[in-house]
Amino acid sequence: MRIVVTGGGSGGHITPILAVARELKRLQSDVEVIYIGQKGDKLSDIPAQDPSIDAVYTIWAGKLRRYADEGWRQWLNVRTQSLNLRDASRLVRGVGQSYRLLHRLKPDVIFTRGGFVSVPVAIGGYLNHIPYITHDSDSVPSLANRLIAPHASLHAVALPAEVYPYPRAKTFTVGVPVSAKYRPITPELQRAYRRELGLDAKHVVFLTGGGNGSRILNVALAQNARYLLSTYPDLTIVHVAGRGLEAETNQAYDALKLGAARQRVQVYGFINGLLKYTGAADVVITRSGATTLAELAIQRKAAIIIPAPQLVGGHQVKNAQVYARQKAIVELTEAQIEQPERLGRTIGELLDNEARRQQLGRNLGASAHPQSAAELAELIMQIAGGEGHVRAQS
Repeated sequence: MRIVVTGGGSGGHITPILAVARELKRLQSDVEVIYIGQKGDKLSDIPAQDPSIDAVYTIWAGKLRRYADEGWRQWLNVRTQSLNLRDASRLVRGVGQSYRLLHRLKPDVIFTRGGFVSVPVAIGGYLNHIPYITHDSDSVPSLANRLIAPHASLHAVALPAEVYPYPRAKTFTVGVPVSAKYRPITPELQRAYRRELGLDAKHVVFLTGGGNGSRILNVALAQNARYLLSTYPDLTIVHVAGRGLEAETNQAYDALKLGAARQRVQVYGFINGLLKYTGAADVVITRSGATTLAELAIQRKAAIIIPAPQLVGGHQVKNAQVYARQKAIVELTEAQIEQPERLGRTIGELLDNEARRQQLGRNLGASAHPQSAAELAELIMQIAGGEGHVRAQS
């Protein structure tokens, strides 16, 4: 049996793909799992290094640039529209590449996690009469999934099926796939992770802006570092800045002239597998991507969530609002973290209040769906095995 998985552009796409791939191998050890990604994807080395992926191919793909904060003005932006025209040609080229590649590979099914690379792959699969399954992590379906939805065999979704505009009979709630290595963090496990990572500190704060990083989050934490490090002399900051932002983030910390305290700040461009770092942390600061929230929910971590408002559809803002209403996270806006010491003092309030951290973790943990990857793998195998009409959930 051969299964193609596709998606990319961010860790939030690739992480679920790899989690599902591992479950597919667990269900049938000789299944061949092939990853198709986008040419030029900065994170394409991650699936290539994963033992659950048997082969990696790349194709051209194009995205439609839309910016929620620019409104109609973006359509008059010459650079934006020239890039859209360029990527339209890449999309057409990618469809041709996908058609030929899939015709040669002849997979039994395609699993599309989302992202614009999914569009040419799904179209190529449809033209080759290969069934494909989509997955949505957010409450708002991505443009890519909306484009390829009409011919999908199944729609796997994170939230209740009625939230989505898909045919009810083809929509299955499975949550967000994450690695089976994620588990609730006990005090003993937290201490074990700290020993393994060499984090000899009373308090650990961890920040990540996602696979590609976030300059806004990087700047905000650096601006609050002096306050945090002086107020909490036993604090270590672990900061994942993004591969393209690592150097400038280190420079921002160096410019603070923190002296010996600078040794209590660790900056990385990218970490493959964050679970030990998030598990070791007392407080996690991050965006509100669905995959990240699903991972933190399983670990039952206290988190400060800063959604990216500029993303079209506002799915990160909506994700954060859902969890904030459940009192499962502390939500801050980008405008708020630009206020002097606002982020630092919010972090400090959590460091000083263990009971609140535990309550946030319990509330977030109530949304956990640890069997998501296994359930999704089962659906994929059913379609791959020729079960074209899987019974919908009641």
